[in-house]
Amino acid sequence: MRNLLFGAAYYPEYMPYDRLEKDIAMMKRAGMNVLRIAESTWSSLEPEDGRYDFSHIDGVLEAAKREGMSVVIGTPTYALPPWLALKEPEIMVEQKGGRALYGARQLMDIVHPAFRFHAERMIRKLMEHTAGHEAVIGFQIDNETKHYGNCGKYAQKMFVEYLKEKFVTTEALNRAFYLNYWSNAVHSWEEFPDIRGCCNAGLGSCYSAFLRGLAADFLKWQAGIVAEYKREDQFITNNFDFEWKKFGADIAQDGYSYGIQPDLNHYEASKAVTIAGTDIYHPTQDELTGAEIAFGGDEIRCLKRKNYLVLETQAQGFKNWTPYPGQLRLCAYSHLASGAMGLLYWNWHSIHNGYEAYWMGLLGHDLEENPAYREACRIGEEWRNIGKRLAGLKKENKAAIVVDNQSLDALKWYPVDKDLSYNDIVRWVYDSLYELNIECDVVDVNALVPERYQMIAAPALYSVSKETADALDRFVKEGGVLIGTFRSFAADRNLSIYPDQKPHGLTGCFGMMYQQFTEPGRMRVKGKQVRYLAELLQAKEAETLAFYEHKYWGSYSAVTKHAYGKGFAFYIGAYLEKEQLKEYLLLAAADAGIEASAERWPVIIRSGTAEGKKLHFILHYSESDGEINCPYREAAELFTGRVYRKGEKIALTDWDVKILEECEEERVR
Repeated sequence: MRNLLFGAAYYPEYMPYDRLEKDIAMMKRAGMNVLRIAESTWSSLEPEDGRYDFSHIDGVLEAAKREGMSVVIGTPTYALPPWLALKEPEIMVEQKGGRALYGARQLMDIVHPAFRFHAERMIRKLMEHTAGHEAVIGFQIDNETKHYGNCGKYAQKMFVEYLKEKFVTTEALNRAFYLNYWSNAVHSWEEFPDIRGCCNAGLGSCYSAFLRGLAADFLKWQAGIVAEYKREDQFITNNFDFEWKKFGADIAQDGYSYGIQPDLNHYEASKAVTIAGTDIYHPTQDELTGAEIAFGGDEIRCLKRKNYLVLETQAQGFKNWTPYPGQLRLCAYSHLASGAMGLLYWNWHSIHNGYEAYWMGLLGHDLEENPAYREACRIGEEWRNIGKRLAGLKKENKAAIVVDNQSLDALKWYPVDKDLSYNDIVRWVYDSLYELNIECDVVDVNALVPERYQMIAAPALYSVSKETADALDRFVKEGGVLIGTFRSFAADRNLSIYPDQKPHGLTGCFGMMYQQFTEPGRMRVKGKQVRYLAELLQAKEAETLAFYEHKYWGSYSAVTKHAYGKGFAFYIGAYLEKEQLKEYLLLAAADAGIEASAERWPVIIRSGTAEGKKLHFILHYSESDGEINCPYREAAELFTGRVYRKGEKIALTDWDVKILEECEEERVR
């Protein structure tokens, strides 16, 4: 796509009165060029079994066509109509606590034959009606797809068949998961028990992985139907989302996107789409750091190794998301700086009744212009002027963080601490790199190609195959830098703990081992309190960078570094203060030949190339004015055209954005 996409989700079905023409006119004034429709309104599109009404879609498509706007059509399969739940009650998903009741979205059994029949019929009718329309540029299959904790009879039967194919015999199954424990061993496939009673971490995690596979297959199934109708120039996407970090009251809207998604493996599911899409929600106001935008972008971009589309992000949202002046614009450019090809707000208008009534859209309940809308107009105007120079940003990061759903599952069964999750540990490392301005890819362990990188961090990679351990060992031998952390390299992919010294398969690489770990208690490292867990590292060939400070544990290493082959391996054995972690990450980056910027958060610099030009996004996450020294020989600021030379002061106002384009070498001379 040669132009950046800018728009919003739009639901004329939800409006209190007909205002389509006014809304489209307001969108055009804001510089918007794309709408996302239909993914939430199955009961409007098929009000009764077999009767269809596409009038709302038709109105939007014709209005978009007149105004030269594009439309993304969503398949509405994540929210069932009530007549279908009444007709086929078993379509409602059966979870560990029983069958779900109709009402909320995403509570269907995605493998139930009746659901598949009606979903396919709906998709085909929708595709027949929309695929040929010139305004339609792509299709979003389903919405924030997951497995919904499916423990229904169809899923469980399919799981047993999966185990038969994978293990062939029950004896092999019993050995893989050590099922003799508590008499859980099975001796015929017919006696395999209801998975809801499972007490085995490996088998339970195997079922979770199987369910993630069902969700990915569900998306591939939808994509196959859509592909029968779509034109060659139309894309298929899904809005992959993340774990949800909640605050205080247990309210769905009270939180933000945080870490990898537990109920869908993005890498596996991304095979269903031609363009990866995402939903990224983040703290705002005084809590805006940009880290959630960066993490989400770095993970989604790596799925297809190309630009992605932000299908949902907040314009205003609920009360603690109302953006300060300048923050909406700063966030828009933060998405682009990670490689987004554009963004759509959820949603255009605030809803006047329902569960998300106070998840405010770009327009409030009065549906009039407001400060957020006027700031969106500024974004749209700038993208009209310089958008083509930013579209298609390419990023080639030298560092990567490895993420893994299986390890996430493992640390649910075997928690490090009640207050520390797998995603907390991942974000502990990622956020530290981010604040140091060391850009990194976020890569699924199954997609990792070590040769692409100079430095790899593997936070809490609890479950590791022999193949992955060997690949990381080779990576270091051949000159790479590896960073491991506590609770890494402990178990195989069935979560059976390796019967050898830890870290499994990498004791030679790290030059150390450990046999015990402990609650830190009063333990310190360099005067700072250790929290959650400490592994008692025994340095063999490794250099100890820090010892524990403790009467009994003081002889053990907390942080080690080992020169191994042509590279280096660092191991962080405990949860340290973030500023301490940053010290070791900087040492590792230096050994990897990665030059860290002199700037630190709240100034974030993210770089790439577009149209052969080097671009640098300078993002200022602060309400205070600041300044930095230009780090480039000569660069032009895209908004104003002003040219800065190396060392020259660049002034930054509150929540500011500067985009510098490096000047060609001939001009510098």
